[in-house]
Amino acid sequence: MRIAIANDVAMAAEALRRVVASTAEHQLLWIARSGLEAVRLCAEQRPDLILMDLNMPGLDGVEATRQIMRHSPCAILVVTGRPQDNVDQVFRALGAGALDVTATPVLQGQAGGAAELLAKIRTMDRLIRHSGGSQALGPRNGNGNGRHAGPAAAVNALVAIGASTGGPMAVARLLAAWTPPPGCAVVVVQHIDENFAEHFAKWLAEQLPMPVRAAAQGEELLAGGVLIAKSNDHLVLDQKLRLGYDAAPRDYAYRPSVDVFFHCVARHWRGEAVGVLLTGMGRDGADGLLALRRAGHTTIAQDQDSSAVYGMPRAAAELDAAQLILPLDKIGPTLRGTLGAAPAK
Repeated sequence: MRIAIANDVAMAAEALRRVVASTAEHQLLWIARSGLEAVRLCAEQRPDLILMDLNMPGLDGVEATRQIMRHSPCAILVVTGRPQDNVDQVFRALGAGALDVTATPVLQGQAGGAAELLAKIRTMDRLIRHSGGSQALGPRNGNGNGRHAGPAAAVNALVAIGASTGGPMAVARLLAAWTPPPGCAVVVVQHIDENFAEHFAKWLAEQLPMPVRAAAQGEELLAGGVLIAKSNDHLVLDQKLRLGYDAAPRDYAYRPSVDVFFHCVARHWRGEAVGVLLTGMGRDGADGLLALRRAGHTTIAQDQDSSAVYGMPRAAAELDAAQLILPLDKIGPTLRGTLGAAPAK
């Protein structure tokens, strides 16, 4: 895989260069010392993956990511010192199209830092190949059958949301436009490393006027609130309507998988449900959204123009899994019309 580095700190850039050079699987294409230089070099020599720092002079990593994804799209992994101290920037970068985040090995202070970064790079390679290459990151262009009453008085409706590249900001915008009514639970499966999932839940809670937390093993659905998948294992919903985590299937490139959770909802949930598939690279969630539609539930996919990466929603559209294909700002009002909303306070 052809890899580029965008980092203005010489020691950090050298540490990343050594990690890339340590294996014959990867080739270092270039090193940029600023966000503006990264945008220019990416236009001239587009890599398969960029290791992008957040804090750089002039154009920072967030804006560099946004411009690259608009003009020369490729996979971007945020690699920065102590990402937990830059939560807002991290999620802005993920919202702009970065795939994931990890700590810079030289600043991590752990011997396993290089191995962890290489594992991340291998995962990115699998995702890129599984999604059909860099073209999958192309720029933006311009009453159900078999339903029964809700199985529990506290929760009688469920909104299942799946997202990947660009997802954090999309989820925040969607839920800012719609507050679930007391009997409705929301579950979000966002492709994000488990080391940062709790931060995602806390960050999202700061954006919204509703309870938000990471889902614990064995937890019941949260009426009027949002639960976030927090593990690299797959979030599942069992026959007793409790949430849990399962490592199988182990060969899935996407972890946690949207497909796995959507299939669980289609199999076990008998109340009102809506499946929503947002921006993301690849095809995860499309098959599960189709299963939800076949189970008689409402299904929605984000449209191309409002998606940071039109991969997962496109796959759903190709399968005819989505009853509705909507701009992001129309999904919240549609949920309000379908399920109602909590009264304004």
